Amino acid sequence: MASSVDPYRFIDRFSKRVVRSWSALEPERAIPWTPLSKPLSECTVSLISSAALVLRGDRPFDQQGERDDPWWGDPSHRVIPRSATSDEVACHHLHIHTAAAEQDLNCVLPIHRLVELEEAGFIGRAATSHYSFMGYQPRDQELLARTVPAIIEQLRAEQVDAVLLVPV
Repeated sequence: MASSVDPYRFIDRFSKRVVRSWSALEPERAIPWTPLSKPLSECTVSLISSAALVLRGDRPFDQQGERDDPWWGDPSHRVIPRSATSDEVACHHLHIHTAAAEQDLNCVLPIHRLVELEEAGFIGRAATSHYSFMGYQPRDQELLARTVPAIIEQLRAEQVDAVLLVPV
């Protein structure tokens, strides 16, 4: 059964038109790229998902804030351990179909596939921690000023060599 997700469902018709027009005006930019300093088979790799994932029992992403102000998205992040399973993780995102994410964590944060790559010797190891934030960020200032530096600090502390972004 196919499902369609309306990423603009909580904003009014005028705002929807503005956002679509605004998105179309965004200039193409070079993708930031840093070559690996060692072979991938020696690298520690972490994942970052924009699916707004949390460990069950952890503080959920603020969906009500977005409902109250459709021009705002929760700029915080959560840490998901490498040992997490689908049963231990919840998805708190208003712009994606969360059932698939909660049924199989690997759809939005392929930790178990990364561990398989480690076991096969394609990567050095899967990092201890992986990260998630809410991909809906109409105002990205706080995400860029606080959240991204905090994630980078944690990645460096765990000596992560490569990061894969899993956009949803």
